[in-house]
Amino acid sequence: MFLKRFWPALSWAAVIMLLIGLPGDVFPEIVSFWDWLGPDKIVHLIIFGTLSFLIMLGFRETIYKKGKIKYALISLFITALYGVITELLQYYVFIGRSGNVYDALADIFGAILGVIFYGWGIRLLKKVKLIGA
Repeated sequence: MFLKRFWPALSWAAVIMLLIGLPGDVFPEIVSFWDWLGPDKIVHLIIFGTLSFLIMLGFRETIYKKGKIKYALISLFITALYGVITELLQYYVFIGRSGNVYDALADIFGAILGVIFYGWGIRLLKKVKLIGA
């Protein structure tokens, strides 16, 4: 049952690990302070937002029975922890990669956005009556 509900999130987590393990020369280097707002951080927002969204999707049956806040916090915690771990791996393990605090913050903010988008999506689907109340 666990794998059936969470295979999208687990698959996406594997894709993230593959991407962060690629050598650093594959990606453009950030050279100035203002570049932290650039494409690299947007990628972090998207990939970790997608992960938290998929985790929430895995919890969807449980959320309806037990409430959304608890599972939103669990999703945020899992995604944020995974983001921090990937940054530590980039800093200490993967050759040619450099993890940093700004990337970890983008990962965490992406996790928050993923949970928010999940909530908006569910409300929209209820509004157009594609799912029950």
